[in-house]
Amino acid sequence: MNINEIAKMAGVSRATVSRYLNNGYVSEEKKEAICRVIEQTGYEPSRQARNLRSSVTKLIGVIIPRIQSEAVSRMVAGISEILSAEGYQLLLANTQNYAKEELKYLRIFRKNQVDGIIFMGTIFSKEHLKLMKELEVPIVIAAQELDNYSCVYQDDYHAAYEAAKLLLKKGTHFGYIGVTQKDKAVGEARKAGFLDALKDSGVKAARKCMYETEFKVEGGYEKARELMEQNPQTDSIFCATDSLAAGALRYLHEQGIEVPGQVQIVGFGDTELGNVVTPAITSVHFHYKTTGMEAAKLLLEILQSGTDLKKQIKMGYQLVEKASTRS
Repeated sequence: MNINEIAKMAGVSRATVSRYLNNGYVSEEKKEAICRVIEQTGYEPSRQARNLRSSVTKLIGVIIPRIQSEAVSRMVAGISEILSAEGYQLLLANTQNYAKEELKYLRIFRKNQVDGIIFMGTIFSKEHLKLMKELEVPIVIAAQELDNYSCVYQDDYHAAYEAAKLLLKKGTHFGYIGVTQKDKAVGEARKAGFLDALKDSGVKAARKCMYETEFKVEGGYEKARELMEQNPQTDSIFCATDSLAAGALRYLHEQGIEVPGQVQIVGFGDTELGNVVTPAITSVHFHYKTTGMEAAKLLLEILQSGTDLKKQIKMGYQLVEKASTRS
């Protein structure tokens, strides 16, 4: 009986057995499988087997949704700052929000191509979860909350609730422009915060005033057009991102609708785009660079300890009031 046979019987790679024997990172499920085989076979690793080291690449795979996103670039900057100081290099995998691309890179990275993965996912399908469960390297989720995984995420619900409450101070007719609710953070949590703020204030949200689109300025423009054409009484627009808010603002400008006098707008991200338009967009500031730094620290902790404690870190936020809302 040798290490290759143990790996085959346990359904894992030789490198995973090697890490197990040398107290390196192995997921709990794979630890149990290897331990069970060793107990069943009575295998006693030789000194040579114990001295075998799985290859350390000093590479970390970072799967990102949109390389042009300011939020993503801030998080990558934070990740790079921490990991570079520890001698790691990043392999950036840009998916443009395509699930097939995310799955492709999870497959590429899962068999020891990298020492670990930081995944900025948006939608976690059954296939995503299956591949993530099969990983032989540790993974940390950034910007999304996911049960049973180490993750660093934003307080999207409460941030949205507070932003909606600000609109409620001076608004009476509300529109919503967001993204698919399959995205648990930007889509589901922000919409839930918006709706609950209205409900708690005794305001009924009209379904005809709520729209979903892509993460693009153009999407905000088109949905603002639909919203205002069908619901001209709208005086407050809640946008799930600054990009959507900038698109909505452009449409309102073209129509000669004064912001914030006739229609007020809030966004999310506190981005450069939101600051350079006129008026500057009231927005939720998330600590994206710090989010990346915390995700990198969490991954390093797992790599160095050999144990994933499934830590979940919720980041804070600030609502930054600017000129697009009524004071």
